[in-house]
Amino acid sequence: VQLVESGGGLVQAGDSLRLSCVVSGDTFSRFAMGWFRQAPGKEREFVAAISWSGGSTNYADSVKGRFTISRDNAKNTVYLQMNSLRPDDTAVYYCAAVYWGLGNSPIGEYNYWGQGTQVTVSS
Repeated sequence: VQLVESGGGLVQAGDSLRLSCVVSGDTFSRFAMGWFRQAPGKEREFVAAISWSGGSTNYADSVKGRFTISRDNAKNTVYLQMNSLRPDDTAVYYCAAVYWGLGNSPIGEYNYWGQGTQVTVSS
């Protein structure tokens, strides 16, 4: 199974970005999908997740109301729409997949990870 992220970049505070993650190698609808991020010198942290059916989503408190996770099973793709970006959102963003998850799986249960995409927000 391969996960390939795209959409990162350098933006100013208040701007928006949409990250995409395309999954190949297995049936996409079997997976719950998550987005995580890791800033320099910090541990990888949870950002958002969506259940295998798309019926349930979950967000870190720090991004609630600003970020939206969604999925398009026809395109084998999960998205992270990021609005009102702040400098403390700067990190490498990773997507991850877990079989049959409900959107609340601990980080250690994810089966597959992408290579990450850099998001840098300047003040």
